[in-house]
Amino acid sequence: MDIAADLHVHTVASDGRLTLDELPAAARAGGVDVVAVTDHDTFHPGLDAPVSVHDGLTVIHGLELRVDISEPSLADDRTGSAAGMQVDLLGYGVRRTTALTDELDRLQRNRVERGAELIERVESHLGVDLDVEPRPGIGRPHVARAIDDSEADYDYQGAFDHLIGDDGPCFVAREVPTFETGVELLSEACSVVSLAHPFRYGDPEAALSLTRHLDAVERYYPYGFEVEEALVDEVVEREGLLTTGGSDAHGTELGVCGVPPKAFAEIRSRLPEAVA
Repeated sequence: MDIAADLHVHTVASDGRLTLDELPAAARAGGVDVVAVTDHDTFHPGLDAPVSVHDGLTVIHGLELRVDISEPSLADDRTGSAAGMQVDLLGYGVRRTTALTDELDRLQRNRVERGAELIERVESHLGVDLDVEPRPGIGRPHVARAIDDSEADYDYQGAFDHLIGDDGPCFVAREVPTFETGVELLSEACSVVSLAHPFRYGDPEAALSLTRHLDAVERYYPYGFEVEEALVDEVVEREGLLTTGGSDAHGTELGVCGVPPKAFAEIRSRLPEAVA
């Protein structure tokens, strides 16, 4: 498939490995001319405009926001209830509104507190010192990398599987806004709001039912396992959704997945002009 844009990329502003200066070269290596920076629960500090150009690369300023489904009525009765589920929303062409800024500041304070507790639990459980400090943007990947680099007998994936995953002995929950709050904040601040990776949730059909409140759904994503893409296509047609997609890169390889030209053209038409 011809990829026009990788619309799901993380940087060092959250739990990725690429800096903003390194993005253009990584994008060229991956064969893409457009990327969306979608760091977790934060604005990228180096991106002031919704769309900008950096060393020939068009960069869409976005973010990824986890939300909690607190009301059963939000789910479509045809596909079951999404109540109790947490999903991720992707906002594209973000502008720094006061309301969203305040919420992201609150979430980052909680991330620091949660990171400190997570580090303490792992160090106590394993009897090792981790070379990582709680800071804004810290997430479990940072801790997993520190575990991998430590004397502990766990690699990066093993840290998630046996220690800090949702059912792990060192897991620490973090605060997330409600779905309603997240949609309201992102809709005010962003040109397009999309449901991220619908087949990564326990009930994909219930998650997809939430798209009736959104602009788009992440149709193109490197799951690494078989998915029933027809479910997404049915929802796209029924709800008149845009389709987004990307690699969800946390490392340095971009362009593994993304949106084809026609789908990206529809998204681009919703975004403001790029600032050089």
